[in-house]
Amino acid sequence: MRDPRQAWEMLHNADVVCSAAEVRNAIRNLAAAISDDLAEKYPLVLCVMGGAVFFAGQILPLLHFPLDFDYIHVTRYGDVTVGTKVDWRVAPPESVRGRTVLVLDDILDGGHTMAAIRDRILGLGATAFLCAVLTEKDLDVAKPIKADFVGLKIPDRFVFGCGMDARGYWRNLPEIYALKEA
Repeated sequence: MRDPRQAWEMLHNADVVCSAAEVRNAIRNLAAAISDDLAEKYPLVLCVMGGAVFFAGQILPLLHFPLDFDYIHVTRYGDVTVGTKVDWRVAPPESVRGRTVLVLDDILDGGHTMAAIRDRILGLGATAFLCAVLTEKDLDVAKPIKADFVGLKIPDRFVFGCGMDARGYWRNLPEIYALKEA
């Protein structure tokens, strides 16, 4: 069983990276850009569980076009802070075939998870793949994929809040925090 004191200590020893107002504004801007781009496409929108639940819940009411919605569950992190192999818990549905697919995720970090998602969805016969991320980590290395829509650029630190967790804690925060650097 987790100890809530650890969660509170983590939060008290973290830095705010993006305020709740900055997050809300970024989501509104993303929704406008996505609506402009996909209004005539009738896409299938897929939420990456569990991190993108916050983002999907905020952006879906702002998307002004017809869409189908479903989810996938893939992770490289679990309860650790360093990514490992891709673990498919819920694969993309067969309904991606012949569709424009928009994947919503909380963060584009190194890009390996999203690249695996793209490859799987296109391999199942989607006609187009697009991804929208609430945050993109600013890294000094090339990524295997580029997000089509990015809400906020964030520093290369371990972040949490707005769907992203730190050791299982704080997905529910309306702001984005970063763990203190050692």
